[in-house]
Amino acid sequence: MALQDISEQIAKAEAAAGRPVGSVTLIAVSKVQPNARVEAVLKEGHRCFGENRVQEAAGKWPEFRADFDGIDLHLIGPLQTNKARQAFELFQAIHSLDRPKLAKSFARLAQETGGCPALFVQINTGEEPQKAGVLPAEVDAFVAECRALDLPIKGLMCIPPIEEEASLHFALLAKIAERNGLNGLSMGMSADFERAIALGATHVRVGSAIFGARTPG
Repeated sequence: MALQDISEQIAKAEAAAGRPVGSVTLIAVSKVQPNARVEAVLKEGHRCFGENRVQEAAGKWPEFRADFDGIDLHLIGPLQTNKARQAFELFQAIHSLDRPKLAKSFARLAQETGGCPALFVQINTGEEPQKAGVLPAEVDAFVAECRALDLPIKGLMCIPPIEEEASLHFALLAKIAERNGLNGLSMGMSADFERAIALGATHVRVGSAIFGARTPG
């Protein structure tokens, strides 16, 4: 499957959900993909991409930005606090805000630089001990804490447990977001983005369906 196919499927899912065409942002997940594949998608006109690691993005995207205008880069993987400054410089959005220490680092950087990427709070909807994210019962307090720091919280993000029905987690994320007055819902990947769109996703993260299988080096 390729970029055009995914874009058409997104448009159909938007229509089926009674949503305007273009209401969902497609994040092409380019992590661990060869540069040639990423460049091919850029040449097709796509500009919104997702990376998991700051270091990988730092080695890849400055060169692409020299050749292509309007790149919108999203960090969708975990972020160490000591890499927060570098993430601020590289990314237009960060989907993995998940703890007070990181929020405070972001607040300091925002004051220092006068700007801040769009922020999504990562929610551990499955309450999996091995996975990052704020627990559902703690989200309201954490969002309030971030707002008290004047952080631009755009929405919430989740990665459902592999063995569970994703739609249940998407519905939970949408409910938590509504309760907190948040419009952004970063949810849905290659296997389930249509279900996510039906439940209100504003950002879907699709990698293998666009680029093919990852090829770690």
